[in-house]
Amino acid sequence: MRVVLLNTGTELLAGDVHDTHLAFIAREIFALGLRINERRTVGDGAVIAETLNELFPRAEIIFVTGGLGPTSDDITRDVTAELLGLKLEENAELLASLKKRLRVRGIKWVESIARQAQVPEGAKILPNENGSASGLYLQANINPAISSPHIFLLPGPPRELQPMFRDYAMLILRSIVKGPPAVERRFYKIAVMGESVIEEKIGKKILAIPGVEIGYCARPGEVDVRIIGERTALDEADKIVHAELGGVIFTAGDESLEQVLVQLLTKKKQTLAIAESCTGGLLANRITNVPGSSAVLLAGYVVYANEAKIDILGVDPKLIEQRGAVSEEVARAMAEGARKRAGSIYGLATTGIAGPDGGSEEKPVGTVYVALADEKETKVRKLFFPSDRETFKQLVAQLAFEMLRRKLT
Repeated sequence: MRVVLLNTGTELLAGDVHDTHLAFIAREIFALGLRINERRTVGDGAVIAETLNELFPRAEIIFVTGGLGPTSDDITRDVTAELLGLKLEENAELLASLKKRLRVRGIKWVESIARQAQVPEGAKILPNENGSASGLYLQANINPAISSPHIFLLPGPPRELQPMFRDYAMLILRSIVKGPPAVERRFYKIAVMGESVIEEKIGKKILAIPGVEIGYCARPGEVDVRIIGERTALDEADKIVHAELGGVIFTAGDESLEQVLVQLLTKKKQTLAIAESCTGGLLANRITNVPGSSAVLLAGYVVYANEAKIDILGVDPKLIEQRGAVSEEVARAMAEGARKRAGSIYGLATTGIAGPDGGSEEKPVGTVYVALADEKETKVRKLFFPSDRETFKQLVAQLAFEMLRRKLT
């Protein structure tokens, strides 16, 4: 089936908002044997109707995101109904739900909000449990007089769209798509290894298997390996991947590295304390984004200044004076100090030079030390990540997390 994703919103074209819908929806529907054949992004206004009118004849399923809110530029619902020759009807249950939602939150009712209770006749409502704009499903040829594909109208915010898609849209899609998917897909996530190195290890061997497609997606400190094909071929490819990369694959699912860490620490009933200088709290932020992290993360110390390293973690001032704040010795003392102060099993520490200033010939911008301490030993790694500050911090975080993951496994 030919599937098209239409993202609406001038904010997308202006670069004010980053589109995450393509990656999410493509991953979800692949389990049904569907792929996104085309993605279009348009601004608000008449161009939405023009684009839908153009797409109708060549699509069997269309996902439309955005434009379901209460303001004057939210016209997706209206233009879709007009194109299909359907009347908009006020849904009393939706209207009551909207009023209750605003009342509970202490938000003043504005008449324009009632627009979100308008539903094209015959459309199925997709409940929004994380926002006010309900989604809508219009079956193919909902108006017998007008040829049209299956249409899903979805809210723009990812935190609203994603649970709605998983809980409601996928159920409808399963009824549309008959039979098992012809091909399957498998993922492998790897930290702190370049995609060229990964390809050298597995690329030629996997491509030698008939009917298997392989792809790589690189981001700071992480590479996703994707293989697609029939199950028997994937089983053969899977053996190659694990033989060559088994120890460095941190998940074959959708989990982030920090999610894997929280799961491992929880399973082993072990605890962690974090001491951060150059990463400025990024490690703690990522860990605490994972539900259940409070059971394993005891404390996070952002000790940017030398005085904080001394006062909070008990780092010896002479170490900083003699070796410098960015050094193996100070990284070691930070990890051990965090572990001791928090009473945790592990202490993880980062200290480095993010730049663009502050480097020297001996320690250029991009130099970083990451230390991992437990009750028996402290290990320190020195790396060099010459990049912009944000990328530097992401790379250091990945290195630190991967050090801990390998220790735990």
